[in-house]
Amino acid sequence: MKQIKLETPKSGSQLVLDTLKDLGVDTIFGYPGGAVLPLYDAIYDYDGIQHILARHEQGATHEAEGYAKSSGKLGVALVTSGPGATNAITGIADANADSVPMLVFTGQVATPGIGKDAFQEADIIGVTMPITKYNYQIRETQDIPRVITEAIHIATTGRPGPVVIDLPKDIAAQEVAYINDTTIDLPSYHPTVEPNTKQLKKIVELLAKKKRPLILVGGGVNYSNGNLALTQFAEKYQIPVVSSLLGLGAMPVENPLFLGMGGMHGSYAANMALAETDYLINFGSRFDDRLASNPSLFLKEAKVAHIDIDPAEIGKIVKTDLPVVGDAKRALEILLTFDAPATDFSKWVSQVQDNAQRAPYSYEPEPNFNKPQEVIKLIGELTNGDAIIVTDVGQHQMWAAQWYPYKSNRQLITSGGLGTMGFGIPAAIGAKLANPDKEVIVFVGDGGFQMTNQELAILNGYHIPIKVVLFNNHSLGMVRQWQEKFYEERRSQSIFDLEPDFQLLAAAYGLKHDKFLDPKTIAEDLKVLTEDVPMVLEVGISREEQVYPMVPAGWHNDEMLGVKFNA
Repeated sequence: MKQIKLETPKSGSQLVLDTLKDLGVDTIFGYPGGAVLPLYDAIYDYDGIQHILARHEQGATHEAEGYAKSSGKLGVALVTSGPGATNAITGIADANADSVPMLVFTGQVATPGIGKDAFQEADIIGVTMPITKYNYQIRETQDIPRVITEAIHIATTGRPGPVVIDLPKDIAAQEVAYINDTTIDLPSYHPTVEPNTKQLKKIVELLAKKKRPLILVGGGVNYSNGNLALTQFAEKYQIPVVSSLLGLGAMPVENPLFLGMGGMHGSYAANMALAETDYLINFGSRFDDRLASNPSLFLKEAKVAHIDIDPAEIGKIVKTDLPVVGDAKRALEILLTFDAPATDFSKWVSQVQDNAQRAPYSYEPEPNFNKPQEVIKLIGELTNGDAIIVTDVGQHQMWAAQWYPYKSNRQLITSGGLGTMGFGIPAAIGAKLANPDKEVIVFVGDGGFQMTNQELAILNGYHIPIKVVLFNNHSLGMVRQWQEKFYEERRSQSIFDLEPDFQLLAAAYGLKHDKFLDPKTIAEDLKVLTEDVPMVLEVGISREEQVYPMVPAGWHNDEMLGVKFNA
């Protein structure tokens, strides 16, 4: 391999930071430990890269995810060996499930100790192999720039994903005068970005033969920044649009062609359209089981076109008639160049819009409890639908998906594939650091809040004015809802009889805080969100509140519980 002479000898740690800086990385989330001390020593007086000291390694990885999801840039996390690395596993798996471009450096014991059960040693390569796009263990200091360059290329191209670099302590400390050539040479890695034009032409031609076409939009459209092209395509042909959870924001909620989220807690209009369509065009959704609960019945009578950057997703769940491998935005741009065949879907559009009017999302006001749906709706009005919304996982996640008026891509930051409780607060921190000029609001339940609230400690120190809206129903709400519906109301271990005083906890972190219990004053109470300081706002809600509509697992999309029709 060709070698390049350095102007002056550099340590492995200096090479790490210089390479990251040269490749555009300006923020790292991390937590130090013995195996990464050489790298942290180099960080001490390094200019050009900001290090954010998390309070737990899982927090660091979710912060990197929030940074990446909200900006499209690479998220970078740095943790130590052994328990530091294993604490990062959840965030790595979460990023893998949601196609998040992330680079995670894990410290490793010095090379003589590898494989000998050294103190704080863990086989992080073996552990992370199933949950990364790729991983490396560096054995030569000269190879650091090449590996990092290659790793970032892999993480950010094709279907994005997390890459792990395991860095032994002695490799990071060693000084070298030469480095290996950093030219990327990956003969077996050439992701298809440019879609097949002939296949795309067939997608348009089939429109002339169908009466009830439907667009399904997934996270792939948001990640490719294809949201504007998606709206133009839907409007050009007057095709209704349904989204997955991660597809929210690809088309503005207010657009009359948008029917809402489909699947388990999707809208009546969206799920009925999925059940009745004769031609589905899927842009960047992987047909996961929360959308297609019963694949044997899902789209059984419909033709299916599937455009996805990852060929492994096409045909994996649903039989595909027109497969197209490539970038969703590029596919949409090409589709828009074709002459439109003669079509008239007005009757179909009228039908699905009637469904939207007949059974919109709804809730019944209560005199004694705040309604979470109303709180989210009010916050949507307060923020003019422009805030970045981050959620944890549970009932509040679904209410946020249903009730916030999303306008654009990268606006909803949530854990979709892995469904990770504890994601919300650290992800919001990352999102705010990536988007300092945007309002960032995180909805979290009392369960998830107790998993990663230690990250609140960094808000004042780094001047990160996120707004935490804590829905407190003294339970694991979604777990409790399933127990009530499917386990004869046996609420096993899903009720929190004892909880900390979250107001005192927020005060301990030096944060502005308040607790809202009165539904009559909630609209006025929430105006505090306009203040530009970090805060925790606890909103008491009923333990009996449920998320509806609901398609139980294994049921068809038109088999919805809790649908309420207008009189």
